[in-house]
Amino acid sequence: MKSRLLSVSVGCLLGGLCWCVVAEGQRGARTDQLLEIRSLSVNGQPVPLQANQKLRLAPTPRNITFGFGPATNTERAPLRIRYKLDGYDENWREVAGDMSMLVRFIDSNLEPVKEIGFKVQGQTKGWTATLETSTFVHRRETMVSPPGAKGFWLTFSSAGPPNTVGIYAITNLVVSRLSDSNQPPAILLRWGPDSKGELVGSEWVPADWIRSGLRVGMAKIAQIATNPKLKALTLLDNDPNAHAEWTTRKESAMAASPGDRLVIEWDETYSIGLAGFTQVNYPELPAGFYRFRINELALMGSPGEAETSLAFEVPLSFWRTTPFWGLVLLLCLSGTAGAYRYIAWQQMRRKLAVLESQRALEHERLRIAQDIHDDLGARVTQISLVSGLAQSDHTLSARARGEFNSISGMARELVSALYETVWAVNPENDNLDALGNYVCQMVDNLCDKAQLRRRLRVAELPRDFQVSSHIRHNLILAVKEAVHNAIKHAKASELSVYVDWEGTTLTIRVQDGGCGFEPAEAASGNGLANMRRRLEYLGGTCSIQSERGRGTTVSFRVNLKPPA
Repeated sequence: MKSRLLSVSVGCLLGGLCWCVVAEGQRGARTDQLLEIRSLSVNGQPVPLQANQKLRLAPTPRNITFGFGPATNTERAPLRIRYKLDGYDENWREVAGDMSMLVRFIDSNLEPVKEIGFKVQGQTKGWTATLETSTFVHRRETMVSPPGAKGFWLTFSSAGPPNTVGIYAITNLVVSRLSDSNQPPAILLRWGPDSKGELVGSEWVPADWIRSGLRVGMAKIAQIATNPKLKALTLLDNDPNAHAEWTTRKESAMAASPGDRLVIEWDETYSIGLAGFTQVNYPELPAGFYRFRINELALMGSPGEAETSLAFEVPLSFWRTTPFWGLVLLLCLSGTAGAYRYIAWQQMRRKLAVLESQRALEHERLRIAQDIHDDLGARVTQISLVSGLAQSDHTLSARARGEFNSISGMARELVSALYETVWAVNPENDNLDALGNYVCQMVDNLCDKAQLRRRLRVAELPRDFQVSSHIRHNLILAVKEAVHNAIKHAKASELSVYVDWEGTTLTIRVQDGGCGFEPAEAASGNGLANMRRRLEYLGGTCSIQSERGRGTTVSFRVNLKPPA
């Protein structure tokens, strides 16, 4: 039997077929009719494909689906097709088919109980597009015999999804049953390079194995030329519409009982794909330029020359484009400028309203000052004159003349008070220069009445620096209180008043060379606390320095706001 063994080299088995595939691929590449991209859809909506036109998709497309396959009415269909999306995929990809190693459990009547399958997809790592040099990878699977099982048989099948094509080879197949004790596993089946077989027709078939399927000729025994001792069960499926199988004989199935722990292990190598029309999907693509390419593959996975492609662009979303952000920036700048102008306009309106209110207030203050001066002042002056004339009437008693004299004095004091009120109310005096002038006039009048020498030193004060009426009023009253205290209590022969201006700080000092006093022992009736309260109200300070026998210095300091 061994002398009649048909040793088939994979190169001999597949050489003619591969040569035909390459030749046809070259011819298909030249005619450009072997492959075609038939459809493109985005979110389930078809996108028209037009030759020689740049394709532009909508921004941020989702679920981009390409349909491709052999060209319609082509002279031959490529066995396998790989694809790559330039700009997204780093390597070529292929829609993988699958083949299987099946374990089929049967009962005592040889009826099926359960089927357990171990699939393979794509191609093994180390596959070199030829069985001669590709690496076999060891695989080990375990299973438990199902209830009702009395035996099982194996099927090595290429019957995966429709259009599955490729090659799947196994060798060194061992099936064993594990023992509950420490005994070694019981070998139920072993197939390898040294396994026996028989010649069936013109082909050698392993013992206890049979070929089946729609095309049994695709089930072969491959003897590797580079390793004559290595034989492999091989499925060389080149028909998308048919399949082939290697199976053990069902009637000589291996015995198994429910609950048996079985181990199946083998060495395998494969390269499997799909033939015919297929679809691939990309869930989402970022903006950019892409080219979808398809390329034919031979049965063993080697690339051919036939290729076609589809170029397209995914534009940026409008909100990510430079013009959009330029427009956003322009709108932001316009909005900022508009908001700034609106705020400035509102501020100007408020300032105008304040100025208008101030103008109305100043007009009213001027009217009140004029009314006080023209009406009340004239009437009080008239009272003073009438009472003065009455004093010279000798027909009146001395008591009556004394009372008229009191009336005349009170009238003069009232005229002076009215003058102070008019000065404080009149808006024309709301400046620093008017304040300095009034301080000098007030000190002169008070010292004249007391027949007290005075020394005035006033710095140059700006006329355009505005000072509100309540500041002027409180400062004047505080200075007046200090001068009154000096005249009344100091027993001084001379009074000095200094007005200084530095930056925005106004300082007024009232200094006498009188008897002095102890500030801590001063009586509450001298108005010192009143002066301090007035300056605190203005945000300023009032300091008093005095020593018995060396006079007193009262300093008023206030920081005035610059004119708006």
